[in-house]
Amino acid sequence: MITVMDYKGIDTTWCPGCGNFAILNGLKQALIGLEIQPHEVVIYSGIGQAAKLPLYMKCNTLNGLHGRTLCYVTGSQFANHTIKTIAVGGDGDGFAEGGNHFLHVIRRNPDVAYFAHNNQVYRLTKGQASPTSDAGFVTKIQTHGVISLPLKPLALAIAQDCSFVARSFSGDPEHLHEMMVAALKHQGGFALLDILQPCVSFNRVNTFRWYKDRVRPVGGSHDPFDRKAAMELALGWGDEIPVGMIYRSNRPSFESQLSVLSDKTLCEQLASAG
Repeated sequence: MITVMDYKGIDTTWCPGCGNFAILNGLKQALIGLEIQPHEVVIYSGIGQAAKLPLYMKCNTLNGLHGRTLCYVTGSQFANHTIKTIAVGGDGDGFAEGGNHFLHVIRRNPDVAYFAHNNQVYRLTKGQASPTSDAGFVTKIQTHGVISLPLKPLALAIAQDCSFVARSFSGDPEHLHEMMVAALKHQGGFALLDILQPCVSFNRVNTFRWYKDRVRPVGGSHDPFDRKAAMELALGWGDEIPVGMIYRSNRPSFESQLSVLSDKTLCEQLASAG
């Protein structure tokens, strides 16, 4: 029987109260609930506070370059599509430095779960505005407030026909667990779970209370296969922020279209040839 201790890595260095703790615990619980063994998982990340998560997990991991996480997962899936592949990263790592790779991984559609920790600020470098920071957000760099419009990753993913687009909030562990399990079980390609995750040290605007007052579960009448309705939800941001399953698309995964992988993984083929 798998337990939380089977996935315990080194001690964390996150700030007390950080929303990352809920994400870390949620991921462990989701993997345990799905009875996925540590050796059956590989987690990739880039640079940032969110990207430290693989260090705190005992399984196959790689902590690489800033913004390059989704390059690694694409190659990983090509090499061994039988292992559960997970990518984690923050809004800076994933949507700024990694923004171009974000677009192309959706286009290719590998069978990967991507957990994006979205706190609307850079944390590792101590509080600069990120691509998802709201207009007017004041930092020690943007002293007069952000003047650029915020990137909307869910809308961008839907525009690219991402096969799975969802959002959750680290302050709602039950909902977060549900969405993580759904993303991990998804087998139709790339699964994006945008997780609203307040930063208690460098974002005093988008706090836990700020999100709790605004997040609203997507209603049961919403059809995630309705692209127009999904886009309207993805663009919603203000007094109400929708969370839940936003969009689904029936697309073949990247790996399923490669005949060379129909019988064996690339790793197995290379081993037998060597």
